[in-house]
Amino acid sequence: MSVTQRPASSGNTRPMSSLGAALGALLLLASCASTHGIKPQSSPASADNLSVERSLGQVPVDSSAWPAQDWWTRFGDPQLDQLISEALAGSPSLRVALARARQASAVAESANAARSPRVDSNLSVTRERFPANGVIPPPFAGHWGSLDQLQATLTWDVDFWGKNRAAFEQALGQARAAAVDAQAARLALSVDIAHAYVELTRAYLQLDVAQATVDQRQRIYALTRDRNAAGIDSRLELKQAEAAVSAAREQVVQWNETIELTRNQIAALMGQGPDRGLSITRPGAMAAADAALPARLPSQLLGRRPDIVAQRWRVEATRRGIDVAKAQFYPDVNLTAFVGFQNLGTQGFLALSSRQIGVGPALSLPLFDAGQRRANLAAADAQYDAAVEQYNQSLSDALREVVDQLTSFRSLAQQRGEQELALAASRDAYDLALLRYREGVGNYLQVLSAEAPLLVQESLEADLRARALELSVNLVRALGGGFEQPTGPLAAAAPQP
Repeated sequence: MSVTQRPASSGNTRPMSSLGAALGALLLLASCASTHGIKPQSSPASADNLSVERSLGQVPVDSSAWPAQDWWTRFGDPQLDQLISEALAGSPSLRVALARARQASAVAESANAARSPRVDSNLSVTRERFPANGVIPPPFAGHWGSLDQLQATLTWDVDFWGKNRAAFEQALGQARAAAVDAQAARLALSVDIAHAYVELTRAYLQLDVAQATVDQRQRIYALTRDRNAAGIDSRLELKQAEAAVSAAREQVVQWNETIELTRNQIAALMGQGPDRGLSITRPGAMAAADAALPARLPSQLLGRRPDIVAQRWRVEATRRGIDVAKAQFYPDVNLTAFVGFQNLGTQGFLALSSRQIGVGPALSLPLFDAGQRRANLAAADAQYDAAVEQYNQSLSDALREVVDQLTSFRSLAQQRGEQELALAASRDAYDLALLRYREGVGNYLQVLSAEAPLLVQESLEADLRARALELSVNLVRALGGGFEQPTGPLAAAAPQP
């Protein structure tokens, strides 16, 4: 429905007395609209209700245990610092996340602009032949002429029921979630590079074991050759010793391949070519961090984990989506006003008699939509329930990840204790077997039997050293990696559960 006032040269106006009655009728119809009791079925969980006290056990608590934003510097390796800094400055994957955050911010700004009045202008000059029997009166009928118009139009969707505001807050929540996703991408990238760097460390440690094995077996081969020349050992023992040297060299080749592949992986994570990986040297002596937890872990973890914060904003955004769906049950009120000039022909185009002024409030409400609005509301409620349950699961998974790392730290400490004892015993057994073989008392089979567990323990020692570094990185990620709330126009305090 619209009502227009257009003054003629005499100044007469068209009355708008029917507007109030029409508005009252639409409001009455809106009051009859029913959502049939449609409402969400899920609610966000509270972190303090998730019990972790017994699982944490006697883990040391330190108020400064939250990771810093540059957490990787704690490992004391300048090369790792440089690699992560380069990656954060130029990684395509991180730029994608930042671009998505800017896109979501622009969508929120667009939704906010829709809440304000809009003013447009247009100028048109149309040259045409008017029909003799049309609506254009003489003397223009049947002749060529021009229809000129200059007009400024104001439109405003009056947000009586808060639909536009809810749509803006929904878009704003998505924008905040996207901004936090960019921080999560930053954390994921730094963690991936750190993991790859730890794998590079492990490969070098295993390469050391393989090269030491080659040297060790070459000495045994030389000893066996001398024994064979002296008639003590047969060609069988000589060939076994020779084959053992080749097998050890094969391990060296395999670990060199792993090192090259890991370098390529790090270069790709940095968004650079494989040549960048060639310049990566052997990692330095990295120091693994001790297992310590900050105080008030469950509740503070809500604001420290970017994935949880982002999911919480998505919950808020979907809740505003419910408000948008509910507002569809009420009338839309749009206000349109225009002012300008319109004239047949160019003479007197800007004269007062050619002025054009109008205002037209328009109200609309679907009377029968076959349940479409209720279906939209039910879909919005279901989307909210899904977002809430994803948030609840994210919170549970976050606490599990923290406890998992602490469990692995405790297990690693026990493993390293047992491994040190086993390595010492295996080394003594091997030295004794080699001594007996050198003195002609033992045989080559005894040397092989003693060597096998020694190699296993030396390889396990390298794995456990790398495992300690890996767990340190995992604990940093589980604690949020030094995440801080983003600042800027879209920044706001994280919503409370």
